[in-house]
Amino acid sequence: MEMSSTLGTALITGASSGIGSVYADRLARRGYDLVLVARDRERLTAAKSRLSAQYCISVDTLEADLVERSDVLKVEERLRSDPAIVLFVNNAGVGPNGPLLSNDLDYLDRMVALNVVAANRLAVAAAQIFVARKAGAIINTASVVALAPEIFNGTYSGTKAFMLSLTESLAADLKDTGVRIQAILPGLTRTEIFDRVGSSMDNLNPDMVMEATDMVDAALAGFDQGEVLTIPSLSDAGLLDSLHAARTALGPHLSLKNPAARYGAPQSIAS
Repeated sequence: MEMSSTLGTALITGASSGIGSVYADRLARRGYDLVLVARDRERLTAAKSRLSAQYCISVDTLEADLVERSDVLKVEERLRSDPAIVLFVNNAGVGPNGPLLSNDLDYLDRMVALNVVAANRLAVAAAQIFVARKAGAIINTASVVALAPEIFNGTYSGTKAFMLSLTESLAADLKDTGVRIQAILPGLTRTEIFDRVGSSMDNLNPDMVMEATDMVDAALAGFDQGEVLTIPSLSDAGLLDSLHAARTALGPHLSLKNPAARYGAPQSIAS
């Protein structure tokens, strides 16, 4: 029997497969009602039937292709109009289908439209909505390639670096508002994303590939611990702290009146 959740509703994009479908299962298990957003109507319908029956929660579906602006606006409207939504999992995205220099530019445009343009609009909209309500949480799907762009397709890495920067900036904006935000930075994760772009997980080192269920469970553990950035495979959190410390040390040197002397530029003289 379907019941209404006391936790509220989680809206998940890219919810019909992969990481998004695991989030749907795990959040349903916790007791959230769900709004599942994806392009595949049949998968959405199947997920709705399974999750509502298994967990006795309310599940709604919203068919949307987030490359299309009209569909992005449709999801935004659901966020704005449904006061029960307390968690937004900003997960929809697409991966590369080969090395950057041999990629189809139209495909790269679609990747940016989905991974950046749609994800940015929905993240900022959710932040605005939740701040007005003084409660809520956002989970953005980034990637470890945001920290190591030289190892992967540059456009894809750039889209995930965007999500990382957006999350860290929003975390500062959301301080003391009652709204939480997290970016998850998965490494290689066993999902359909490789199959969809004509590749295969079989070509990868199995010691580097995490199961999607393990990845999401670790990410939710990081969320429960209040992390802004979660790298599911990172055992030594001190390494991430060191990265942040190095960035902080750079801070006073990033914007100054005079060019650095090491570039041979003449130093300005006060008149």
